Amino acid sequence: MFAPEELTQDRFLDGRLLVAQPRKGYRAAMDPVLLAAACPARPGQAVLELGCGAGVASLCLGWRVPNLRLAGLELQPAYAALARANAEANGIALEVIEGDLAAMPSSLRARSFDHVIANPPYFAPKGGTAAADPGREMAQREATPLAEWVVSGYRRLVPGGWLTVIQNADRLPELLTAMAGQGGSIRVLPIAARSGRAAGRVIVQARKGGRGPFALLAPLVLHAAPVHAGDAEDLTKIAQDVLRCGEVLRLQS
Repeated sequence: MFAPEELTQDRFLDGRLLVAQPRKGYRAAMDPVLLAAACPARPGQAVLELGCGAGVASLCLGWRVPNLRLAGLELQPAYAALARANAEANGIALEVIEGDLAAMPSSLRARSFDHVIANPPYFAPKGGTAAADPGREMAQREATPLAEWVVSGYRRLVPGGWLTVIQNADRLPELLTAMAGQGGSIRVLPIAARSGRAAGRVIVQARKGGRGPFALLAPLVLHAAPVHAGDAEDLTKIAQDVLRCGEVLRLQS
């Protein structure tokens, strides 16, 4: 468990959500908000988040779409407890299960969901500098292969359910290979910091058993100015709508 002095209170969706996060551990920023915005959930549906951390993506989705049945799977007990506390503090029902997706808890193996969302670790198992905080390192460094995240997600979906993943752009080939095994109707949304820049992230969405064509969508550009010119915020209109107002990112026509 985190002590109160180890936490900060951070505002998401322009203050609509207040989320406690560790000062020195893994801290959510834009990515889980974008992930939530891309999930095409409808009221009354069931959604599972793999690796929910402090709960930001699930809570953003729960704020936008009423009457969802939200569940999150989290490996680290301290983050699982934090997600539960954040859900309660924001008045959003979120069931958080502690466990490893590579050894799925029996309470989840018996259930199916309309949507699965995930923000898997971005960094390869070896190489680079390890984070000083163990919790942050575990959240960011891949231990379970990316393909296993995809397979685990598909297994928890009802036929025709949607899997939505945000990941580093350089992992896109690996992600597409894994998703094509059991799904189709794949949509890829590149995310670029500024116009003319290469995409740093991608959101990839696939339908379990889907047969629709592949689509590479026009990139989402986050910042309006061509270069970073200071601390002033320069989000594009669509980025403001998503990150500040909780609007949807439509990947499907």
